[in-house]
Amino acid sequence: MTQEEFREAPKLPLVVLLDNVRSQHNIGSVFRTSDAFRVSEIILCGITATPPNKEIQKTALGATESVAWRYFENASEAVAQLKQEGFTVVAVEQTHNSLIINTEEWIFPDEKIALVLGNEVFGTSDEVLELCDRTIEIPQFGTKHSLNVSVCAGIVIWEICKWHLEHKTRQL
Repeated sequence: MTQEEFREAPKLPLVVLLDNVRSQHNIGSVFRTSDAFRVSEIILCGITATPPNKEIQKTALGATESVAWRYFENASEAVAQLKQEGFTVVAVEQTHNSLIINTEEWIFPDEKIALVLGNEVFGTSDEVLELCDRTIEIPQFGTKHSLNVSVCAGIVIWEICKWHLEHKTRQL
């Protein structure tokens, strides 16, 4: 598929928001994953680097040219904008009330989802978490209780894509 064909192709009703992600390799990886699953857009916030950027490009491999993106200095402002655009904002974070993906109603047929992924060390800020409609988490069974942000993004984006394909709400 060419970049022009990609721009015209149907997309998942999904936006990925990166809240102060510091690793440019993680950012590039999220771009590449977003291209693979036709994510509608990536929103970069705070210290998250933006294209064009040599370090992002090392892992994005051109996906910064196909996937739409925009930048907000403040993630809270981006979340407010997304809500105005009709998105349900879902943070991927371990909280006392987070839903485990695939075990509860964590996605609904008509939702446009904005997925918030936070900083590699500090996660999503409390200010942004308070604005989110819900939080989800990936169950983990080892000694570590966190995943690399780009790995986490890949798992959750795939689960959302798979849900849409299984429920035939999107044809990709």
